[in-house]
Amino acid sequence: MFTKSATIARNVHGQVADRIGAIIVRGDIAPGDPLPSEVKICETLDVSRTVVREAIRTLTGKGLVESRAKSGTRVRPREEWNQLDVDVLRWQLEHTDVDSYLAKLFELRNAMEPTAAALAATAATPEDRASLRAAFEAMVAAKDNEAFVVADIAFHKRLYIATRNEFFWPIAQMFEVTLRESFRLAALGDHRPRAFEEHRAVMEAIVAGDADAARAATRVLLGNASDDLVRIRGKNPFRKK
Repeated sequence: MFTKSATIARNVHGQVADRIGAIIVRGDIAPGDPLPSEVKICETLDVSRTVVREAIRTLTGKGLVESRAKSGTRVRPREEWNQLDVDVLRWQLEHTDVDSYLAKLFELRNAMEPTAAALAATAATPEDRASLRAAFEAMVAAKDNEAFVVADIAFHKRLYIATRNEFFWPIAQMFEVTLRESFRLAALGDHRPRAFEEHRAVMEAIVAGDADAARAATRVLLGNASDDLVRIRGKNPFRKK
């Protein structure tokens, strides 16, 4: 089976990939610029060349870097990164202005979520409907903000999965990272009773198979959610410049 040394090696190269990935996302190494040499990275992080090479392979898989024989390993343009990769999302969240991040997140949700809800209304399986209802009931039963946030994330993940369209599923999977900060901030407000009714309306429309109602209810939910964040943060990150 697995040996202890193999586990340790995996952990080390993961840590090195995490360090380098965060540096790239933060902008310390610009797109097109080379990474330091393997030897330099080994000396700086006190790891072996094997570990560094594994870390670089990991970052290559995420689209952050590319290695060529004559030009070494260079950072790729941001538009070529795998932006839905969980680690890339986490690094972006850690090193991006919160208001800018929230504005982009709501742009994505406004573009995708009403359509996803409409698709879910016509494509959801009985199991999908049951899971969506269970997530809603967990929101209502939540005793504290953390439990509420967990249930809220689960609700929106189930909505995307219920589309039965695998191209929507990566959005559902990224929510554990991307929506947590948004929902954590929103949970600090006093809007929870209204949020219950908004989520109930979305759920009931999907369960009833009413695509138009699901789309409309989701638009109402998203509009009020952005207003809540503006009010809580005391400024409008969603205002067009």
